[in-house]
Amino acid sequence: MGESVRTLSYGSWPSPVDAALAAAHDGRPDDVGFVGDEVWWTAPRPTEGGRRTLVRRHADGTEEPVLPAPWNVRSRVIEYGGRPWGAATTDSGPLVVFVNFADQRLYACTPGDGEPRPLTPLSAVGGGLRWIEPDPRPERGEVWCVLEEFTGEGPTDLRRVPVAVPLDGSAADDRGAVRELAPERHRFVTGPRLSPDGRRAAWLAWDHPRMPWDGTELIVAEVGPEGTFQEARTVAGGPEESIAQADWAPDGTLLYASDRTGWWNLYRDGRPLCPREEEFGGPLWKLGQRWFAPLDSGLIAVLHGRGAAVLGILDPETGEVVDAAGPWTEFAPTLAAYGERSEMGVPPPGGWGKVVAVGASPHSGYEVVELDARTGRARVIGAPHEDATDPEFYPRPRIRTFTGPGGREIHTHLYPPHHPGCRAPDGELPPYVIWAHGGPTSRSPLVLDLEIAYFTSRGIGVAEVNYGGSSGHGREYRNRLREQWGVVDVEDCAAVALALADEGTADRARLAVRGGSAGGWTSAASLATTDVYACGTISYPILDLTGWGTGETHDFESQYLESLIGPYAEVPDRYTDRSPAEHAERVTAPFLLLQGLDDVICPPVQCERFLDRMAGRGVPHAYLAFEGEGHGFRRAETMVRALEAELSLYAQVFGLTPPGVPVLELTR
Repeated sequence: MGESVRTLSYGSWPSPVDAALAAAHDGRPDDVGFVGDEVWWTAPRPTEGGRRTLVRRHADGTEEPVLPAPWNVRSRVIEYGGRPWGAATTDSGPLVVFVNFADQRLYACTPGDGEPRPLTPLSAVGGGLRWIEPDPRPERGEVWCVLEEFTGEGPTDLRRVPVAVPLDGSAADDRGAVRELAPERHRFVTGPRLSPDGRRAAWLAWDHPRMPWDGTELIVAEVGPEGTFQEARTVAGGPEESIAQADWAPDGTLLYASDRTGWWNLYRDGRPLCPREEEFGGPLWKLGQRWFAPLDSGLIAVLHGRGAAVLGILDPETGEVVDAAGPWTEFAPTLAAYGERSEMGVPPPGGWGKVVAVGASPHSGYEVVELDARTGRARVIGAPHEDATDPEFYPRPRIRTFTGPGGREIHTHLYPPHHPGCRAPDGELPPYVIWAHGGPTSRSPLVLDLEIAYFTSRGIGVAEVNYGGSSGHGREYRNRLREQWGVVDVEDCAAVALALADEGTADRARLAVRGGSAGGWTSAASLATTDVYACGTISYPILDLTGWGTGETHDFESQYLESLIGPYAEVPDRYTDRSPAEHAERVTAPFLLLQGLDDVICPPVQCERFLDRMAGRGVPHAYLAFEGEGHGFRRAETMVRALEAELSLYAQVFGLTPPGVPVLELTR
């Protein structure tokens, strides 16, 4: 028989899920791709300074990192980056081209054949030269990609164009050797996709003030004899139609995911393939994200769903989707397909192919999954989930839909306190933390997260709120936040918190709110405009809309507030009225403020301005700023310090006694 269950107050349960364990398992494999018959991907290394490495899975199933420390495979284009590597097979082995984070140069290497060699120059201007979505084309002696080029010192002094970089290294010290494939016509562009016959290229483009989930254009151009793009024309998209991804089918037809009906659905040359009220695409936060991948057989691997994204195979002739069997309930927007062919180069009857994806579930972290499109069999082939501790300590989530103001639905993941060996005294209600995701045009996936387990296994509940404005539920749900940021998100989070208290799930006196980036904004705005929460954790936030919207952030989001708040020229007072930094006197609950000092998206000045206005007000708080961290923490030691500080805040405010947690010093 097992040990008897102990009765201990919520928040004081001993847990094997410590902050170091949670930090060591932060991040996921990403950017999967085939190199010949091998599968490669990028992988996080939080204990190695937060770098990302490139992992290679050989045909025999063995894995090895391609690049040792300190190489860091990550691009800073639009600051959020995207696909930072590409490869081609050659007679001498795989030719790999990647972006190194430290200097943002493109490098090329053949594994096992010396150090990577630079292909692009450094720049002394502004943020320099940056590259993304490299697509090596050895037959042309080039790598095609997108160039982000700073033309001045300001964060918006830049241009973006598709380019061809010589593979011989002749551009390593000569920007002039980089060939531009098309004139600069749009503020933002994605990497060009070449048609099977090599005669056409397709890419996405958009301009301020739109974000890519508001409206994009799908552009097709002819590829001229010298490899330049000619006769470019828009074939789909517009100011109110978002094309999330485009690619070519093997027969030369053009596939794309458009939300013209209110849902991202898949189209082939303008004809819908599987019209449904669910998403076959998502918000393009990173360049190179892929929600579908065409197979040589004519079938299409897709990610689709409502509130979650699962992996399936779409037959474009019938519109039928067959989902992969397996435990995975959520897949990241990174897909790659490998079309197998017979020795004669003709697909066998019915055709087949392999698909690789990155999937997870509430009981397992993200792992690399291979799907055989012929048999429907799926299996883990890389980064396999291994239980870091007894899975009995993992959270046991529930999917809930709450009702907000006006009767609107609020989609939520609820994680009650859970411990196999502890229970709370009869009549005691647990503390709960409301988690607001970033974006805000994003969502919280229902997957195993040891940060959540860190709290739930100690007796603190977590509720992830996919508030109005979140993705995954159609354009109408996303548009709820238009000009309502700081209102709808705050109201929805509060409605969930109060509903949990009213139904007897949570202790009304022990509610907290936390979030990072846009979620940090929602947390701060919640503390400034409601009395729902006893305390809050605010990470790398936006706190002053006027400053952030007039030059304090990067180019990609520099006009995001035009849709989230309203045109600044027309409603400047709204920017002031909603900013927590302008209303510090309204914040009376204790809070923890966490910030990376290298953050150019939500810079430290936002926190400093807010703290200056909080000075002398007697509100208990702490400010932890981390050298070497940008927007979102990547280093294990940072994540450990942040998690322990957050738990200590809740312990002090809620009267909890978690064992072994350093005390956070709060100032007034």
